[in-house]
Amino acid sequence: MKLIVAGAVAAALVFALQPPQKGQDLFARRCSGCHAPDINKEGPRLRGVYGRRAAVVADFDYSDALKNAGVTWDAATLDRWLTDPDAIAPGTDMAFRLINESERRAVIEYLKTLSTAHQAQGAR
Repeated sequence: MKLIVAGAVAAALVFALQPPQKGQDLFARRCSGCHAPDINKEGPRLRGVYGRRAAVVADFDYSDALKNAGVTWDAATLDRWLTDPDAIAPGTDMAFRLINESERRAVIEYLKTLSTAHQAQGAR
């Protein structure tokens, strides 16, 4: 019995430590044209975005609209942003919208894991 419980706990830990597959897949299909976890592209790098203030990646040129938005990225602000970026920063450069609610949640959960791993590793 102890072996079964230990195995279940180990499996749960392995699953919890892996990025949500659906969110990772959606990010690759929907977001990676402009964003990457660790390099700036058309949009800023997104590792560590969850819990970070908007427009603070030093080597990325943000729109004035986003610089002045005064938001910190959490589940609620990311959900609003991905639904309609102009609702947070009218005149922002980001025109993409992720209309499907379950897809937004999955991408946000994936971004959260990038931020958790980022903080745990003490990365930049």
